[in-house]
Amino acid sequence: MNAMRALSQYQKVDSHAQTSEATPHRLVQMLMQGSLDRMAQAKGALSRGQVAQKGEMLGKAVAIIGGLRQGLDATKAANEQSVKDLDDLYAYMSGRLTEANIKNDPQLIDEVARLMITVKSGWDAIASHESALPA
Repeated sequence: MNAMRALSQYQKVDSHAQTSEATPHRLVQMLMQGSLDRMAQAKGALSRGQVAQKGEMLGKAVAIIGGLRQGLDATKAANEQSVKDLDDLYAYMSGRLTEANIKNDPQLIDEVARLMITVKSGWDAIASHESALPA
C-alpha cells in the first residue's frame, strides 16, 4: 500500500470515529466545515483549469448543504420562522453554487462561502455559550 492510500484510509477511519462520537451540534459544525472545504477545493480546481474536479467539489458542497436543509426541524425550534429563513438561505446557497458551476465563477463561490462562514460562526457561538453554562 502506498503512502497516499494509507493516508486516505487513515482519514476515513478518523472521520468515521469523529462522526460516530459527535453530538448532533458537532455533526452540523462538521457539515458546515465540509461544505466550506469543498468550496475551497472547487475554487482551487477552477484556478488550475480542472473543470471536472471543480464540478465534483461543488456538487459535494451542494449535497452537504442539502443535508443541512434536511436536518432542519421547525418542531424543535424556539422560532419556526428562523428555521424557514435558514432553509431559504440554504436553498439560495445551493442555487448560487449551481450557477457558479455553470458559469465557472469563483466570485459566486466566495459569496456562498461568506454566507456559510456567517451561519457557522453563529452555530459555533451556540456551542461556546453552552459549554460556558454551569452543569
